[in-house]
Amino acid sequence: MARQSPYPPELRRRAVRMVAEVRPDYPSEWSAMRAVAAKLGVTSTETVRSWVRRAEVDAGARPGTTTEESAELKRLKRENAELRRANEILKAAAGFFAAELDRPHTY
Repeated sequence: MARQSPYPPELRRRAVRMVAEVRPDYPSEWSAMRAVAAKLGVTSTETVRSWVRRAEVDAGARPGTTTEESAELKRLKRENAELRRANEILKAAAGFFAAELDRPHTY
């Protein structure tokens, strides 16, 4: 299970907006991210960079798997595993009952 982030979603959205707003004031996007991270108390500039990249993917401005697609894929994988387990149980039960039918019965 994934570790819960110490940063709330609102802080993430705010950081992404701030980077977009202050980007023209800095010579590079990285320096804008560093300034925003310092203002918001985020320990790593890389954290802000990952939030910005994720927002770009979700907005369609950058190629990649969106957050919604990732969640749907995760849900489908979980459902697939559950169905495989159920199928194995049914196979075992079918084998058990088939063996029961092959036994000679004494009346």
